[in-house]
Amino acid sequence: MPETKQREHHSHHAVVQPNKPALLRRLNKIQGQARGVTKMVEEDRYCVDVLTQIAAIQSALDAVALQLLESHTNGCVRAAIRSGDGDAAVDELMGLVKRFAR
Repeated sequence: MPETKQREHHSHHAVVQPNKPALLRRLNKIQGQARGVTKMVEEDRYCVDVLTQIAAIQSALDAVALQLLESHTNGCVRAAIRSGDGDAAVDELMGLVKRFAR
């Protein structure tokens, strides 16, 4: 179970996101969009309109994920490589990339 070991390796470190305020704004906007979709369903809105909003939420989440992935690569992975723990960090990174590649 190397994947679990790698996840544990990085999970113990507190990470300050370089663009934390912008990231939080984006996540709050996504939460608002999700609440809007809930309201649309409650109001029996046209399915295509609901699906369009869901697609917008997915796109917004993908953008946040890419931002976090970039931050992780430039911060955590780069630091792990410098400290000699690059193999585990790169393996973990590739696992993340595979999870997000569709």
